[in-house]
Amino acid sequence: MCNRYRMTARQADLAATFGIRPPYEPDESYPTGDIFPTGAKTPFYGVAVRQDEGVRRLERMEWGLPVQLPSKRDPAVKQTKYVTNVRNLTSGAWRSMLATPARRCLVPVTAFSEYGQQPGADKRKPLHWFDVPSRPIFAFAGIWRPTERGAAYGFLTTDPNAIVEPIHPKAMPVILHDDDYDRWLSAPWEDVRELAAPYPSQLMTLDRVASLN
Repeated sequence: MCNRYRMTARQADLAATFGIRPPYEPDESYPTGDIFPTGAKTPFYGVAVRQDEGVRRLERMEWGLPVQLPSKRDPAVKQTKYVTNVRNLTSGAWRSMLATPARRCLVPVTAFSEYGQQPGADKRKPLHWFDVPSRPIFAFAGIWRPTERGAAYGFLTTDPNAIVEPIHPKAMPVILHDDDYDRWLSAPWEDVRELAAPYPSQLMTLDRVASLN
């Protein structure tokens, strides 16, 4: 599960990469550096690209889609859980968003992380960072919806590729190719569900000595 990623690009570079025209919010409203999931009490923000009537928009959103789930202690009690990674694409919780192009989004990324399986000498699991050298800014396949606190997003995950699997054998984010951005934002679900596939490992690199900070 990817619960930490980076988006360090300037807003002008994001706009150029994703074909976004002004007006848009000023640079200081966007996060820089590492992005973490939102919480029940404290909202944390990332940035997402959505399409409205054919026009792409760059928006600040919370990373974590709120869903109501039964409490483990008392199933009759509902608790709010913020879902950052969406794996079960047949779940009723996500079906309507996936089927509605206007509820799909692109999540700009410059690198993402996964913890290793074995603790190091300091008894901490090492944090590894992955990027795509040929694409300084790439994008996860995301979905979003309005909430009581504002817009929120999550992104799809799939089986890990050969470079991610040794570090995180359960899943990796769905990384879209540049040529698939338009399809993801506008095509019927039946035409884009195949995009939820592992990204080619030979196009990625792994930082094996990443900081734990």
